[in-house]
Amino acid sequence: MAEQPVPSAANSQPDSVIVACPVDAALNRVPRVRMGQDPKCGTCHNSLFPGRAVEMTAANFERHTLKSELPVVIDFWAAWCGPCRTMSPNFEAAAKVLEPRVRMAKLDTEAMPEVSSRYAVRSIPTMIMIHKGREIARTSGAMPTQAIVQWIGNALSQAHL
Repeated sequence: MAEQPVPSAANSQPDSVIVACPVDAALNRVPRVRMGQDPKCGTCHNSLFPGRAVEMTAANFERHTLKSELPVVIDFWAAWCGPCRTMSPNFEAAAKVLEPRVRMAKLDTEAMPEVSSRYAVRSIPTMIMIHKGREIARTSGAMPTQAIVQWIGNALSQAHL
């Protein structure tokens, strides 16, 4: 009988990842080797990684933050906030760079005040990284695209994701 290979730290990750669709929030199992190959949702057939932030709603919040296995970076913002409007195109540009490593999302604090309260958001814009329901990192204040990308990269490294 042949010996089974012993998993090493390099290959101890599962072969697939559960990803919530940015359009209908359907959960999709995506092989890791296909993550960068524009995988499509099995339900609505839209791209799972469209290169833009997902609008968080009461209907999709739990799917993206608890059920999906991707880290999600949420920009807590409001339409009346000048710095939020200034940062918005930078956040969208960061989504193009960071997908499929993370899911970028926007949450309107005026539309979902209960979520803002749950995460104790005191100023906006605030970015919070969540992985499997747990807050990993947070920062407040408007940032240029490169600073957003760098902050997320550092947070992923520190969390070993």
